[in-house]
Amino acid sequence: MGDFTKIEVWKKSKNIAVKIYSITTSQMFVKDFDLINQRRRAAVSIPSNIAEGEESGSNPQSTRFFNIAKGSAAELKTQIIISYEIGYLQESLYKEIYGEVCQISIMLHKIIKHRKNHNIKPTP
Repeated sequence: MGDFTKIEVWKKSKNIAVKIYSITTSQMFVKDFDLINQRRRAAVSIPSNIAEGEESGSNPQSTRFFNIAKGSAAELKTQIIISYEIGYLQESLYKEIYGEVCQISIMLHKIIKHRKNHNIKPTP
Protein backbone atom coordinates (compact mmCIF):
# COMPACT_ATOMS: atom_id res chain seq x y z
CA MET A 1 0.00 0.00 0.00
CA GLY A 2 1.12 3.54 -0.67
CA ASP A 3 2.07 6.24 1.78
CA PHE A 4 -0.38 8.98 0.88
CA THR A 5 1.44 11.54 3.07
CA LYS A 6 4.28 11.60 0.54
CA ILE A 7 2.04 12.56 -2.39
CA GLU A 8 2.35 16.25 -3.26
CA VAL A 9 -1.32 16.65 -4.16
CA TRP A 10 -2.31 15.22 -0.77
CA LYS A 11 0.00 17.70 0.99
CA LYS A 12 -1.44 20.64 -0.95
CA SER A 13 -5.04 19.55 -0.40
CA LYS A 14 -4.46 18.95 3.32
CA ASN A 15 -3.04 22.47 3.58
CA ILE A 16 -6.11 23.88 1.82
CA ALA A 17 -8.38 22.05 4.26
CA VAL A 18 -6.51 23.57 7.20
CA LYS A 19 -6.72 27.01 5.56
CA ILE A 20 -10.47 26.63 4.94
CA TYR A 21 -11.04 25.74 8.59
CA SER A 22 -9.11 28.84 9.61
CA ILE A 23 -10.97 31.12 7.19
CA THR A 24 -14.40 29.83 8.14
CA THR A 25 -13.86 30.82 11.76
CA SER A 26 -13.79 34.49 10.71
CA GLN A 27 -16.64 36.85 11.63
CA MET A 28 -17.98 36.85 8.06
CA PHE A 29 -18.66 33.12 8.12
CA VAL A 30 -19.83 32.75 11.72
CA LYS A 31 -23.41 33.60 10.78
CA ASP A 32 -23.60 31.19 7.82
CA PHE A 33 -23.44 27.68 9.28
CA ASP A 34 -24.54 25.94 6.08
CA LEU A 35 -21.77 27.44 3.98
CA ILE A 36 -19.20 26.83 6.72
CA ASN A 37 -20.19 23.17 6.90
CA GLN A 38 -20.22 22.65 3.13
CA ARG A 39 -16.84 24.31 2.58
CA ARG A 40 -15.25 22.34 5.38
CA ARG A 41 -16.69 19.02 4.19
CA ALA A 42 -15.59 19.61 0.60
CA ALA A 43 -12.11 20.74 1.70
CA VAL A 44 -11.59 17.71 3.97
CA SER A 45 -13.00 15.35 1.34
CA ILE A 46 -10.16 16.11 -1.08
CA PRO A 47 -7.18 14.84 0.98
CA SER A 48 -9.35 12.14 2.58
CA ASN A 49 -10.24 10.60 -0.78
CA ILE A 50 -6.66 10.90 -2.02
CA ALA A 51 -5.54 8.99 1.09
CA GLU A 52 -8.24 6.36 0.67
CA GLY A 53 -7.43 5.95 -3.01
CA GLU A 54 -3.73 5.58 -2.40
CA GLU A 55 -4.33 3.00 0.31
CA SER A 56 -7.01 1.08 -1.62
CA GLY A 57 -4.70 -1.42 -3.27
CA SER A 58 -6.31 -1.62 -6.71
CA ASN A 59 -6.01 0.71 -9.67
CA PRO A 60 -9.75 0.98 -10.47
CA GLN A 61 -10.57 1.62 -6.82
CA SER A 62 -7.72 4.12 -6.53
CA THR A 63 -8.85 5.99 -9.64
CA ARG A 64 -12.41 6.13 -8.33
CA PHE A 65 -11.28 7.83 -5.11
CA PHE A 66 -9.09 10.28 -7.03
CA ASN A 67 -12.14 11.14 -9.16
CA ILE A 68 -14.18 11.76 -6.01
CA ALA A 69 -11.40 14.05 -4.73
CA LYS A 70 -11.45 15.93 -8.06
CA GLY A 71 -15.22 16.34 -7.75
CA SER A 72 -14.80 17.69 -4.23
CA ALA A 73 -12.24 20.17 -5.57
CA ALA A 74 -14.82 21.39 -8.10
CA GLU A 75 -17.38 21.68 -5.31
CA LEU A 76 -14.92 23.70 -3.21
CA LYS A 77 -14.10 25.99 -6.16
CA THR A 78 -17.81 26.73 -6.54
CA GLN A 79 -18.16 27.51 -2.84
CA ILE A 80 -15.10 29.78 -2.96
CA ILE A 81 -16.60 31.71 -5.89
CA ILE A 82 -19.91 32.10 -4.07
CA SER A 83 -18.15 33.16 -0.86
CA TYR A 84 -16.28 35.85 -2.77
CA GLU A 85 -19.35 37.07 -4.65
CA ILE A 86 -21.41 37.47 -1.48
CA GLY A 87 -18.60 39.36 0.21
CA TYR A 88 -17.24 36.71 2.59
CA LEU A 89 -13.76 36.68 1.01
CA GLN A 90 -11.54 39.57 0.03
CA GLU A 91 -10.29 39.47 -3.54
CA SER A 92 -6.67 38.65 -2.65
CA LEU A 93 -7.66 35.69 -0.46
CA TYR A 94 -10.19 34.53 -3.05
CA LYS A 95 -7.55 34.52 -5.80
CA GLU A 96 -5.02 32.74 -3.59
CA ILE A 97 -7.34 29.95 -2.48
CA TYR A 98 -9.05 29.55 -5.84
CA GLY A 99 -5.67 29.27 -7.55
CA GLU A 100 -4.48 26.64 -5.09
CA VAL A 101 -7.63 24.55 -5.56
CA CYS A 102 -7.26 24.84 -9.35
CA GLN A 103 -3.69 23.50 -9.04
CA ILE A 104 -4.95 20.59 -6.98
CA SER A 105 -7.62 19.83 -9.57
CA ILE A 106 -5.04 19.86 -12.38
CA MET A 107 -2.74 17.58 -10.40
CA LEU A 108 -5.58 15.14 -9.75
CA HIS A 109 -6.55 15.16 -13.43
CA LYS A 110 -2.98 14.26 -14.40
CA ILE A 111 -2.78 11.46 -11.83
CA ILE A 112 -6.12 10.02 -12.94
CA LYS A 113 -5.15 10.18 -16.62
CA HIS A 114 -1.75 8.61 -15.96
CA ARG A 115 -3.17 5.77 -13.88
CA LYS A 116 -5.89 5.03 -16.43
CA ASN A 117 -3.40 5.02 -19.31
CA HIS A 118 -0.78 2.93 -17.54
CA ASN A 119 -2.89 0.79 -15.22
CA ILE A 120 -0.78 2.06 -12.31
CA LYS A 121 -1.36 0.61 -8.88
CA PRO A 122 -1.07 2.79 -5.76
CA THR A 123 2.53 3.50 -4.73
CA PRO A 124 4.21 0.80 -2.62
